Amino acid sequence: MKKLKAIQQLKQLKILVVGDSCEDIYHYGSCDRLSPEAPVPVFKEKSIKIVPGMSSNVVSNIKQFGCETLHITNTEQITKRRFVDSRFKQHLLRVDQGEYQTLANIDTTLLPLDVSAIFISDYDKGFLRPQDCEKICSLYSNLDIPIFVDSKKKNLSCFKNCFIKINKKEKTNCTSLPIDSKIIVTVGKHGAVYEGKNYPTTPVEVFDVSGAGDIFLSIFGLHYTLNKNVEQAINIANKYSAHSVTKFGTYIITPEDINELRF
Repeated sequence: MKKLKAIQQLKQLKILVVGDSCEDIYHYGSCDRLSPEAPVPVFKEKSIKIVPGMSSNVVSNIKQFGCETLHITNTEQITKRRFVDSRFKQHLLRVDQGEYQTLANIDTTLLPLDVSAIFISDYDKGFLRPQDCEKICSLYSNLDIPIFVDSKKKNLSCFKNCFIKINKKEKTNCTSLPIDSKIIVTVGKHGAVYEGKNYPTTPVEVFDVSGAGDIFLSIFGLHYTLNKNVEQAINIANKYSAHSVTKFGTYIITPEDINELRF
């Protein structure tokens, strides 16, 4: 009954996601011989799977809970192509295209104000400049709308009055943190750290970490928006992201996951 009530409440939320996005394209096939031209495997393609990536993955996961979701992202195409041996799920090659182009920047004057929460999924490809991030955070924090950030920027001082999720490596490489934001550091199999306290996660066999950070951000933000409890939100986000790394490829939460995992 409690889970059903939470799901019904989630369906009443209006969520804004802002950030750069891409297509994750998986080329599945086999490698049975070496090329006669060079000592490299010959890849024989059998199928292709296209999954929305970066901020689009955040959108996909939030939509699984029935939330009304708005998405502001780049119009230029960015692709990440992964060539994978189907038998062993072994990555052979990844080819990125489009991410070094100049992206058109966000027009902050067009941001909707009637939202329950905003998620900034910033992969630092050029769509969100620091000054844009400052404007967005100032706008929504003044409206008392919760802001949840996952950013690849090294200087995070532009993200004020919000929750910032970064991983351990990003924290190490970070050159500046805002003093008025709350920092959550994900530490892989050890869970997450917030205000000096470790929130452990269930040990699992890690298969693929693609999209795990997007899922943590999505689950943490949704849970906090509903319940305003940081510790509970971190624990449930740990659970969902740990589940995702047991799957192959960029993972999107399924209705079965929602049914099996407590929210």
